[in-house]
Formats: sequence, structure tokens, C-alpha cells
Amino acid sequence: MISVAAPVPAQQTLNVRDADIRAFIQDAARVTGRTFIVDSRVQGKVSVTTDRPLSRSEYFEVFLSTLRANGLVAVPTTAGSYRIQPADVAASSPSRVGSRGAAQNSFVTEVFRLRSIDATSAVETLRPLVSREGSVTANRGANSLVVADYADNIRRIRQLLQRIDTDAAATTLVPLTNAGAREIATSLQQLVGGGEGGRGGASVVAVDASNAIAIRGEPSTVAKLADMARELDARAETGAEIRVVFLEHADAGQILPVLQQLIGQTPTQAVETLQPVRTTGEDGSTTTAVPVQQQTVAAPQAATPGIAQSVVGRGPVAVTRFEGANAIIIAGSAQAQKQLGSLVRQLDVRREQVLVEAIVVEISDVAAKRLGVQFLLGGTPDSGIPFAITNYSNAAPNLATIAGAYAARELDQTTTVINGDTVTTSTGSELSNQLQQAAAASILGATGGIGGFVTNVGRDGLFGAIINAVKSDNQSNILSTPWLYTLDNKQASILVGQEIPVSTGQALSGNFDNAFRTIQRQNVGIQLDVKPQINAGGAIKLFLRQEVSSIAGPVSDDFQELILNKREIETTIIVDDGQIVALGGLLDDNERRTLEKIPLLGDIPLIGKLFQSSSKQRAKTNLMVFIRPTIVRSAADARRIAEQRYGYARGQQLLARPDREPTLDELVRDYMGAAPPIPPAPLPTDAVIAPVSLPPSSAPQAEPVR
Repeated sequence: MISVAAPVPAQQTLNVRDADIRAFIQDAARVTGRTFIVDSRVQGKVSVTTDRPLSRSEYFEVFLSTLRANGLVAVPTTAGSYRIQPADVAASSPSRVGSRGAAQNSFVTEVFRLRSIDATSAVETLRPLVSREGSVTANRGANSLVVADYADNIRRIRQLLQRIDTDAAATTLVPLTNAGAREIATSLQQLVGGGEGGRGGASVVAVDASNAIAIRGEPSTVAKLADMARELDARAETGAEIRVVFLEHADAGQILPVLQQLIGQTPTQAVETLQPVRTTGEDGSTTTAVPVQQQTVAAPQAATPGIAQSVVGRGPVAVTRFEGANAIIIAGSAQAQKQLGSLVRQLDVRREQVLVEAIVVEISDVAAKRLGVQFLLGGTPDSGIPFAITNYSNAAPNLATIAGAYAARELDQTTTVINGDTVTTSTGSELSNQLQQAAAASILGATGGIGGFVTNVGRDGLFGAIINAVKSDNQSNILSTPWLYTLDNKQASILVGQEIPVSTGQALSGNFDNAFRTIQRQNVGIQLDVKPQINAGGAIKLFLRQEVSSIAGPVSDDFQELILNKREIETTIIVDDGQIVALGGLLDDNERRTLEKIPLLGDIPLIGKLFQSSSKQRAKTNLMVFIRPTIVRSAADARRIAEQRYGYARGQQLLARPDREPTLDELVRDYMGAAPPIPPAPLPTDAVIAPVSLPPSSAPQAEPVR
């Protein structure tokens, strides 16, 4: 059998002194068989001395070490070549991700995913260990580190992270029998320095559902806190039989009837807000009074058998409240105090708020066209001329009214002869005055173009005609934007308008004198009533009523009662958080044509226009109501909305008076003693001021509560 010896790897001797760096790189490429891309900034000389021949891999490591010693770095590329460049810009240059298989002196980038420790705190620990040319960055979203450095340093950082990225914390759950979880957790948090990340190295969380506390942190600290919680729970068993629970968010008046029903005690009637009652006396005076309602507080009673007995255990128990401090007082055994206290803590939570914005758009277009011809023929009884007149309800001015005023004036005149002179005088009767006033009102109330003539027919006859033509086009665009804040499941309303008197009755006294009228005040304007209810997933149920009303004027000249225009929507809808929904609307196109004419004469072609009066009116109405509810979960959301509204009002004032500080800023600073939500900034003299409106993305959005 013939044995073949393995080939001996090629050996290279490396011994250079003050050699050009580019020539050194060229020799390394020839010996190692690798491709090097040389940056134009690579300049200088190098010196390397070895006392023995080197293999190809050893030669490559010595080459990389020489570059590193001279402020250069070889960065691996995705194509398998190396890019040689100054080391001070290596961290910001593209490089291969991952250090496995890379030479220890090559520059690479590595991503480390952390399991236990926080990425921000890990950066503070690792930054001194990274080389001067390297960099370390924390990715808070994925809780990971991005490190760019030499491969040998990357391996050292990996080994260090494997030792420090461990969870050595202990977790324990302490169930409580007598005390409340929230009170014990609050006391322990203050003891360890404010919860997670505190000086005590432990965090304490209250679990109201199971009346227990969860403790996490260093094992020794967790054991001490657990023993302390058990001791406090044991001491609570021998506590007083009367306990005061101070509420932080809920209203004691609303929680009290619930607790009383559970223990079988007669619920205390809650005091509701009473609205003032306005009455009008016989003399027309208005009196405002607030009705007085007595609150009956039921005497404490023992728990009745059945459900109440299973809830409160054995022994008498009673609950009441103290309005001055918004507190619930529980008198009873330790078991009853524990159960009722746990219920109160679950109900006493901070409720979210809802911003409800509405847009009411009303666009109307009314076009009218009218053409009418009236004529009058008449004379004295002795003239023999017949009487004829045309009179239409849609024509103005009314020729019959004018003719009646003229005839009354002629009849009221008397002619007398004094010293051979004829003198005409007027008696000025009341009927004549009324007819003249009616004629003047008819003429003044006419619109459009008016033309006519009057001529004599014979000696005592008269012929007159009036032609009236008018065309009108009225357009209106009304935009209203009411909005308001309210708590979740709490009704709120906003009204911008007037209170007008509306007659509800009229009567006389027994002697048929001293007439008096009863009136009722009615709101007219823009009114929004809403009650939001936040559901799971961010959906909002809205019980909503939107009303837009206005005064149209009196019914007629003889009946002065007012006509009210009213647009009202009352509905219940479900809307997602921040979404706009079309609540309702009306598209109305109403056209009315009126033609009044003299029979037969009005049907004659062309000439028949003289014996008729026509009118045409078309009214288009487009009414739309949009609604947008937004859940306000944090103080940042409320501040952002306040800044947006304040900025708009401030911008409008700057548009009107750009040369002075807005009076809104002055009022907030001087009257309220607070800083404006938007700090004023110096404005150039030629600046164009626009309303300030912060976009919703300018503030962090809170995640929905699951």
C-alpha cells in the first residue's frame, strides 16, 4: 500500500519596513487571494516584521491587525470582498451584518436581542466597552441592541450579554384575607421607593379581582415585602368595625345605593340637580324659584337573609357616606368590610372622557320669478262708463288697494265757492286714512320692476294699469360646529341661542278686565345633547340629540305669534374612535307655480298675457349633520386638543390685529395667572398669520385599553 503525504500549506515570510500602504495591500491580495477595494483616503507607510513563515490565514490576520494599528479597517461586503477605509467612518458605512465566520480584525455589525434587561440601560453598560471607532444603539421598540465594531470585540460583547441578560428577579403573589389589596400595595410601594425601578429593587401591584398583591424584584426584597404584607393582613383582622373608604374618582352618592341594596338596607335616595322653575303672574311679572327636595336617609338595618346574607356574611352591617370628603363609611365585621371594600375599589376607577364634535351644514337656494298685469276701468255714476278691475293675489302693488285709497280721497273732498273762488277741502275721515295707509304699504312692499299709467276716459272716466315683474335668487350657506367634553356614560349638553317667550294661554278676570297672558320660555338656537358610552375595542355608543332652530317671524300681520324653524335629530349610533359619521340629512327640492287669469281673455295668444299674473318659486335645501367622537385617554390628549382650539382662536385675533399681542393671551396670563397653552413667538413684520392648528399626529396617541 502506497501512502501519499498531505501537501504542506504555502508559507510566506512577511518582513517590510516603511512600505507604501497600497503596495502592502497589493501583496496581501496576491498572497491571500482576496479582493480588496481601497478607499481614496487610504495613504501612508507601514512596517511589519515576523521571525517565522506564516500560513495564508495567519498572513491575513496579521494584515488586518496592521491596518487596525494604522487607523484603517477592512469592512466585509456582501460580495465577499473587503472595503479598506479609515476606521473613523466605519460605523456609518455599509458592512456585513453578523460576526460569525468573520476575521477578528474585520469591522462588522451585530444585532443582539435582549430578553430581561432594558435596551437603554444595556447601552449605558456597553458603551465604555465599544472601541473608539465603533457604535452601540438601542432599539426600544424591539428591546434590542445594534453594535458596529471589530469582530473580536463583538464576540466579547456577546459573551458579556449572555451573563448579564438574565432574569434573576423573583415573583410572588400574596393573597389577602382581611385588608384591601390597593391599600397594602400603596403602603409597600412607598416603602420601596415608588414601585418598579425604585430604590428598593422591587415593584408591587394590586390585583383587585382576587384581592391580592403581586411582588417582583430581588429575592431577598420580595421575601421581606411578602412577610410584611401577610403581617398587615393579619393585623387588619382585629381592626375596628367601622371603616372609611375615601374615593378617588367615583361619586359616593352613586355607589352608596348599590352597596345598600347588596346588604339589604333601604337605598338612600340620591339628591338630583333640580332645575329652576320660572312662573309668570297675572300682572306679567316673572318669578324664578328652586323647588326644595328633602333627602330621606334610611336607618341602618341588618342584612336580610338570602343574597344579601351571602354577600356580607354574618352579623349586622350598614353603609353610609360623608359628602364633605366623598367617602363611604362601612360598619360591620371584617369579612363584610373586605367584600364591600373590594367592590368599592373596583368601582372607583378613573373614567375616560369623550370629545364629541358635530358639523351642521345647511345650504339653501331659493329662486322666484313673477310677472303680472292689472288694469282698472271706472267712472262716476253719471258718466255711463262700466266698472272693471283685475286683482291677483300674487301681484304687488295691489291696484284695487290703490284705487280704493284714491276713491276715498275723492269722496272725502268737498267743494265750496267763497267770493267767487272754488275751494276744495278734505274731511279726513278714518276710513280714508286707513285706505291710504294700506295703499302706501302695498306700494312700499312691492319688489322688482313696476310700471303703469293712468288716463282719462271721456270726461268722468278713468283707466289705469300696473305691470309688475320681479326675479329673485337667494342663497345661504350656514355652517355650525358645536362640540363638548363629557365623561364616559355621562350626559352633557351645549346650547348657543336665545330664550324666546311663547304664549301658552290668555284669560280675563271675573269682571272681564285685567287681561293677562301666560308665557313659556323656549330655547332657540343650536343645541347638542349627547351621552357617550365607550365599548370594548374603542367603539363608542352615542345617545344623541341635535337641534338647530331659528325664528321665522310672525304668522301674519293680524296674528303675531312666532313661527319657529326647527331641524332636529334624535338617535342612537355606534361609532369607532375618531371616525366621522353622517348622522342624518335632508335633500329637498320644492317647486311651486301659480297662474291667475281672467277666463277666456287670459287664454288668447299674446294678448292673454295682459289678463293674467304668473309666479314661479323653487327652493332647494341641503341639510347634513356629521358627528365625530374622540376618546380622550390621557392628559396629553386633552392638552393637544386645548392647544388646537386655543391656537385657532389666537390665530383669528392675530389676523385681525397682527400688530399687537392677542387679547386671549393677555386674559389667560393676567386674569387666570397661567401661561397660554401656545407660547407666543416673535413675528416678522411681513409675516402672514394663519390660524394655528396642531395635527393629531403631533402628540403621542395612547393605545386602546383591551
